[in-house]
Amino acid sequence: MEQIEQEIVRWTVKVSKDTDISLRSLLAQRGMKKGDLSKFIERAVQKEVFAQTVAEVQTRNVNVPSETIEADIDDALRRVRAHMWGKVKARKPRTSRKAIAR
Repeated sequence: MEQIEQEIVRWTVKVSKDTDISLRSLLAQRGMKKGDLSKFIERAVQKEVFAQTVAEVQTRNVNVPSETIEADIDDALRRVRAHMWGKVKARKPRTSRKAIAR
């Protein structure tokens, strides 16, 4: 996947001394360097944002039948694939080799 060049923003954050020591020890054990702290924090924030988004969507859709959700997902996938790769052709059902040999 192509990585998009992004503008860097500097944060000033406060954490407890214990958290700082624990995280820096973990990074050191894995051979990571000082600059890897920012990468670690960014990945952790991305994971948490994703987890909270998923939880919000699940809560919002708690009363929606699973068949409706699956149909919506299938429809969205069809539209994205058609947009990315052109019109998607219907697949022919697969035939087993044994059925062909008979």
